[in-house]
Amino acid sequence: MTKLRAALPPLGIEPSIEIREIDQQSFRSDPQQSNRIWIAGLPMEDWLKARVGSSPCCSVCAGSECRTVAVEGAVFEVIPEDLFLQAALIAAGDVLSRRRV
Repeated sequence: MTKLRAALPPLGIEPSIEIREIDQQSFRSDPQQSNRIWIAGLPMEDWLKARVGSSPCCSVCAGSECRTVAVEGAVFEVIPEDLFLQAALIAAGDVLSRRRV
């Protein structure tokens, strides 16, 4: 967020973050909703043209499958900062182009 807060305000875009915790029951019924990142109203994977998958998890997820994101052949359980920034900048470009219309 620090990098986005430095880069986007000159373009008229004010980044913000909202963190929502899901309860255990919601996680057990749909673990794919855990750690989901939304940017400008769309899931991050939509901006990156990525695929969502799953992988066996450690004890933290109580035997559930962890949510993964696959981008250009690489699979991530934890989203690297550069992918998050890439998705945010693609979304910012979309916001700017819609303003011109």
